[in-house]
This record gives sequence, structure tokens and C-alpha cells, in this order.
Amino acid sequence: MTFVQLEYLIALDTYRHFATAAKNCFVSQPTLSMQVQKVEEELDVKIFDRSKQPVIPTELGAELIEQARKIIAEKNVMDELVNLKKGIVTGELKIGIIPTLAPYLLPLFVQRFTGKYPLVRLVVNELTTDNIVTQLRAGKIDMGILVTPLQEPGIKEHVLFYEELMAYVSKKNAAYKKTYMLPQDIDPNKLWLLEEGHCFRSQIVNLCELRKASREASHFDYEAGSIETLKRMVELNDGITILPELATLGMPAKQLALIRYFKRPAPMREVSIVVHRDFVKKRLIQILQDEIMASIPEKIDLNKNKYVVPVS
Repeated sequence: MTFVQLEYLIALDTYRHFATAAKNCFVSQPTLSMQVQKVEEELDVKIFDRSKQPVIPTELGAELIEQARKIIAEKNVMDELVNLKKGIVTGELKIGIIPTLAPYLLPLFVQRFTGKYPLVRLVVNELTTDNIVTQLRAGKIDMGILVTPLQEPGIKEHVLFYEELMAYVSKKNAAYKKTYMLPQDIDPNKLWLLEEGHCFRSQIVNLCELRKASREASHFDYEAGSIETLKRMVELNDGITILPELATLGMPAKQLALIRYFKRPAPMREVSIVVHRDFVKKRLIQILQDEIMASIPEKIDLNKNKYVVPVS
């Protein structure tokens, strides 16, 4: 049994499709299929149930694949130690990042990082918080960038920065006339929210102390999939939403005029790198963390955690 064969098992478990797994391993489908079969013959067990679509591991197969992930992770640790000794920064870093951070944070550091470390491949996927935690535990990603605290067993959190939350108010809304906002100034029937599944939605609900605020009187009930959509809905309709600080960077004056700050201490969201307790690639993750911190605006770097809004 070889490391390459173990990587094929992991790929097939990840993608649950022979052709897709082969493509991501840069081999032909027959090659991957043959190598998987060789492992099964060597161990005299069926690792995958090929009668199912998508293909799934057998009960014993799932345990063997989990062990394969551990073996490959330890191999990667050895590779990283050797490269570190040689002064080489190389490898692949699989990152999950939540959608309310990705479009604002990634442009700040990705080009800088890839220019400085051309031998490192970043593989980034936008995922919900729940999916990031699930994939970290399964070893499918190396780290997540999301909003904390999570208080998830086995998940380590490394705080990056605190991001101020601000109100984005339509000129038609009564709150537009205010200099500083209080959460109680927000009419829940005119509050635009992200759809279920976004942790930022939960923070807004907690900030505004919403429980089951009725919207029965409304003829239009809409939940957005992105912060940019929320902004447009506010701009074109009467209403209000909450924006994280990074989403306000580079805003034109016309949009900045709709920003209203909350009374101090300002509500914050805590942004962190999260890893599984058995994580590897410590050196790569530390380098990425350093580059992120070097890229964020000074104002955000100086924010304090006096009032962090709960995620759940």
C-alpha cells in the first residue's frame, strides 16, 4: 500500500465519483479505479460500495479512509518539517471561508500572499459555518476563516480581528435622521436580513433582540443571499440592514452617506482562523495568518472586543 493509493481513497471519498476524483488527482479514471481495487484486494475488504450512486464507502471502508487521512496528514507534517529546515515555503492550503467575509477579506491578502509565496497553492471555497466545521472534522479542509466564538468541541479558534457592525439606512427610513443608532431604533418590520444558514443573520437577530418579530403586515417577505443584495434593497426601498466594517471599505460617498454608527461601545463581530485540534500545516497557516494581519486596515486592527455580538 502506498501514499498515492491512500490519496486516491481519500479523493474518492471526498468527491464520491470516480471521474471527478481522478480528475482532481490528475490521473485517468481507469488508473484511479485500478489502484483503489488493488488496496481492496490487498486488505481483502470492500472499501467502497460501487452499486450506489454516488459511490459511498462501506462501514469498514469509512473507518479505513479516516485512518488514511491521518496517515497522509502525518506525512504532510514530515514534508513540512523538511521544507522548513530548507527554508522552503511550499504546499497546498485548503481554506473554507464564510460568504459574508469572502468578497471583502480575500482581495486584501490573496494577491499579496501568492506573490510572496509562489510555491503555495491556495484552494478557497465559500462555505457556511456548519459546513466549515464539518469539513474540518473530516479533514477535507485545513482551516476556516469565519466568525467566532463557536464553542465547538475539537475546534481551535485563533482570533484575527474585530470588525465593527454598522447600520445601513434608507433615506426614507426614520433612523436616517439619527446621528448614532441604538439597536432599539431599528424597526424589525423594515429590517432586511440574510437567508437562514448565515451566521451573520444570527448576529443581527441577537443585536436587534429579534425573536419572532411579525412581518405579517408586509406584502413582500424577502431574505437575501448576500450583503450586496441587502445594500441594494435598502438603497431602492425603505428599510435598514446591518453591515460588517469590511463591507464598507471603498464605498463611494453616496453609499457612505447611508451609514449610521451605533452608540459606543460599538457592536463587533469576532473574525478568526479555526482549525481542528489535530491540524497539520501549522507553518503554512501561521504564515497566512501573518499576511492577513499585515493586510487589514489599521482601524480594524485597533478594534477592541468590548461588545462582541453572539453568533448563536
